[in-house]
Amino acid sequence: MNDSTAKTPRDPIVVWLRDDLRLDDNPALAAAADTGRPVVPLYVLDETSDGIRALGGAHQWWLHHSLDAFACGLRRKGSRLTLRRGAAKREILEIIAAVGATALYFNRRYDPAGRAADDMIAEALGEAFDVRRFTANILHEPEQVQTTTGGYYKVYTPFWKKLSATEPRDPIDAPAGFEQPDDFPKSDDLADWALLPTKPDWSGGIANAWAPGERAALERLETFCDDDLAGYDSARDNPSADRTSGLSPHLRWGEISPYRIWHTAQTYASRRKSIPDDAIRTFKKELVWRDFNAHLLHHGENLATTNINKRFDAFPWRHSQADLRAWQRGLSGYPIVDAGMRQLWQTGWMHNRVRMIVGSFLTKDLLIDWRDGERWFWDTLVDGDAASNPAQWQWVAGSGADAQPFFRVFNPVTQSEKFDPDGTYIRRFVPELAKLPDKAIHAPWSATAETLAKAGIKLGETYPKPIVDHKAARERALAAYGEVKG
Repeated sequence: MNDSTAKTPRDPIVVWLRDDLRLDDNPALAAAADTGRPVVPLYVLDETSDGIRALGGAHQWWLHHSLDAFACGLRRKGSRLTLRRGAAKREILEIIAAVGATALYFNRRYDPAGRAADDMIAEALGEAFDVRRFTANILHEPEQVQTTTGGYYKVYTPFWKKLSATEPRDPIDAPAGFEQPDDFPKSDDLADWALLPTKPDWSGGIANAWAPGERAALERLETFCDDDLAGYDSARDNPSADRTSGLSPHLRWGEISPYRIWHTAQTYASRRKSIPDDAIRTFKKELVWRDFNAHLLHHGENLATTNINKRFDAFPWRHSQADLRAWQRGLSGYPIVDAGMRQLWQTGWMHNRVRMIVGSFLTKDLLIDWRDGERWFWDTLVDGDAASNPAQWQWVAGSGADAQPFFRVFNPVTQSEKFDPDGTYIRRFVPELAKLPDKAIHAPWSATAETLAKAGIKLGETYPKPIVDHKAARERALAAYGEVKG
């Protein structure tokens, strides 16, 4: 670069934030701060660029509070968050021109549409402009993990074996502060984005269950490591115990980094003999599972609309709005399914074991397209992720990279008896069944008339009868799957 294009120390750097709303272990922010140059943190709510998926309702609620928390954190560091709503290319180029920036830093994302938008902006800025991309939100870059034949992994177990001995980089501490530009650019008012529900405000249960923001994420990690990491491998499958980490929404919005989680958990395990190897290994496998889904997203087509297994393009899905609506509302007549769907609606989250149960019920018992379930989860989950949400739906449906689950049709009754044996989870979210004895709560239609009467239940009135017979539905599903497994 010749002297005529040399940059001065006062040239600002725009740091474009996306799903990385944190100060701790944020490589793009840290690198910008380390230069000593003015930093302009920018968040663009892009709902119009080609292929960018609109946020769901629960997403919008979380984003509002996450942005508010992140802006407060920046202010404590002597900086300010600029908000813009519109096509990312237009807004970023306008901000760069307004502040006279000569560099754009951002952390990588992995969905095809997002990557295309990033490339388009870099191309518009030109080769002379300093555009830097950083690894921040997954532990292993997709280009760096290959099979022996040079392809990408489509089955998780060998993916984990490949990476199990790999130690991710150490997390980066939050910057001590930021140099300010001469003038911050004009910012939208967060309230004007109207991300919070008002008519009606359905967010009360979500607000009671969650505290968005980086500080809450770090506190939740510490609490989990103190209280639940030691029993994670055995307790995580019990939906009533709530012994999972609860970090998935914070990871989805980048309020905490997987590197910080990995190393904090490892530090706890190293210092405490009470944390078994199986517990820390199982927890790490969940972090790597998240990477696996991101790799599928990076290498594939649109995971939310396109079958990974192309044979499923001809699958004979049923179209029943009545059945879909009953499933969405938690009125299927199967208590464990209904408990999960009501937990989702009330809290914006569902226990992972129950996600598999309700997913299997929709795609196999009801034979309804997995994409209908994925869209519902996208709208109602606070942790609905562009990679994990569709990848897990495809895994459950059998259309995913791993073909094994096509024959796995979860029996909702036996799953309920195994993972919620005393019905605590069901009673919490399906209170009309609360008075049933443990043995009857998993399949109320099998209870005697006397048992139902004592519990104040009238099937078909106070609680629905099953909308499908599981045994017959299983046979129907296996026949349909037999047509495409080929």
